[in-house]
Amino acid sequence: MVDEPTYPTVPHRHYGVPAHEAEARSRAFHDVMSRRRTIREFSSRPIPDNVVDWAVRTAATAPSGANVQPWRFVVITDPERKRHLREAAEAEEREFYEHRASPEWLAALAPIGTDWRKPFLEDAPVVIVVFEVHKGPESPRPYYTKESVGIAVGLLLATLHQAGLATLTHTPSPMRFLNEVCDRPAEERPAYVIPVGYPAEDARVPDIHRKELDHVVVRL
Repeated sequence: MVDEPTYPTVPHRHYGVPAHEAEARSRAFHDVMSRRRTIREFSSRPIPDNVVDWAVRTAATAPSGANVQPWRFVVITDPERKRHLREAAEAEEREFYEHRASPEWLAALAPIGTDWRKPFLEDAPVVIVVFEVHKGPESPRPYYTKESVGIAVGLLLATLHQAGLATLTHTPSPMRFLNEVCDRPAEERPAYVIPVGYPAEDARVPDIHRKELDHVVVRL
């Protein structure tokens, strides 16, 4: 009989909240997050030191398949690098808007007011490019990669919002040009481009509304 392998464990440090405070804390977090909006007009105001690092640290606490942690966060602040990023992204986006996007897709985007121009990629003081790390010479095989990275990005956005910063999730298609812009190997696949900063003083956002709870939850 072969012994089952054993793995080291440590005591769980539960983040305990008194039961009578649970709803109030949930509601308070909702009230903060409900004010988060995607911003496309950024101020040049610098971000305080270490805020982005703490946000990435928080994102990296996300659960992942087999705990492989298949993510890489490339933080871009260099103006020349951001200019290169914008030029490459706009080339892909122009092709998308003028040739690849279906009429239905363009109609869905119309109320948001987007087009191929992406000035926020240069205007925002920081741009975070998130990569999914797939199997490579020095990378173990990941499991549930997209799900794991998606959870991490959710934590990243929430933390940056808590710090008073605005964000945008930009997903040009195709995205492989980002490997060259960010000097990343082929086993890393770009997934999100996230400009980060403060909104411009005259920034405006589309007048949209979230679905009510009864439209997004099913109770069984």
